[in-house]
Amino acid sequence: MTADRPLLGITLMLGFCIVAPISDAVAKVLGESVSIGLLLFFRFAVQVALLIPVIMLTNRPWRMRGNVLFLASLRTVLHVIGIGLMFAALQYLPLADAVAIAFVMPFIMLVLGRYVLKEHVGRRRLFGAVVGFGGTLLVVQPSFVAVGWAALLPLGVALNFAFFMLITRKIARDSDPIGLQAVSGVMASVFLLPVLIIGTQLDIAPLAYVAPNLTEITLLISIGVLGTMAHLLMTWSLRHAPSATLAPMQYLEIPIAALIGWEVFGDWPNDMALVGIAITIAAGLFIILTERSSAPVPVAPAPATPKASVPPAE
Repeated sequence: MTADRPLLGITLMLGFCIVAPISDAVAKVLGESVSIGLLLFFRFAVQVALLIPVIMLTNRPWRMRGNVLFLASLRTVLHVIGIGLMFAALQYLPLADAVAIAFVMPFIMLVLGRYVLKEHVGRRRLFGAVVGFGGTLLVVQPSFVAVGWAALLPLGVALNFAFFMLITRKIARDSDPIGLQAVSGVMASVFLLPVLIIGTQLDIAPLAYVAPNLTEITLLISIGVLGTMAHLLMTWSLRHAPSATLAPMQYLEIPIAALIGWEVFGDWPNDMALVGIAITIAAGLFIILTERSSAPVPVAPAPATPKASVPPAE
């Protein structure tokens, strides 16, 4: 087992918190001229182009069968829907608002963990989930006034990715992370290609193919690169540091998204949204601290008393 290297894990997670909102910002820029269908296709096709050579060179396991294959397919569908909803939300909402609302996902995970997986979730963590959801509603409210029902799209993202994470948890032990991502990319690309063709034939604007120019192609490729990099940074960070150490850092994504949104688009959350973001972050950190305090402390076994006739092992 590899020894923990917390500083490296924290650095990698910080990289994720920077790369993920940059990817969202690029998607927001492209959303003005490129269909969501084409955005999604490039996102996963580039992922395939990046990861398949890695699998071939490192001989990583990627084959799946039976229940694992079924769950991986369902996970891919949820992944496509979740990213599609996020891309749609970014066309209407400031970057920070969309990211902050989507952070209701950990609270949904707690509720699903208790009532679907029958996991033990204490009252304090449920209280934190309720408060965090309330903070999210404060972020939603001004956005809802401004853009209507589109403000609820990040809630769909959160619910979708909560189920995505539940499935990932079920198959994580039976799948190599890079192999799983490569196979998911292939599945998603195969699924999205006919969707693009049908969307073009039926003239469905969000799914239709319109030939991108050179600048748009460059940005489309960058979305795939950044999305793949973000996932790998998170995966690698968890290999070098405990999740309890890294979980609080994920909330850095919200202020980083706010800064990027302000710099690129001139967007800044209003006062009510800022209060909601602060409550959401505080509730998330409260849940994490509660999780730590309620975790069982491992008890070291008492040292055996050596017998005089038996020398100590070397």
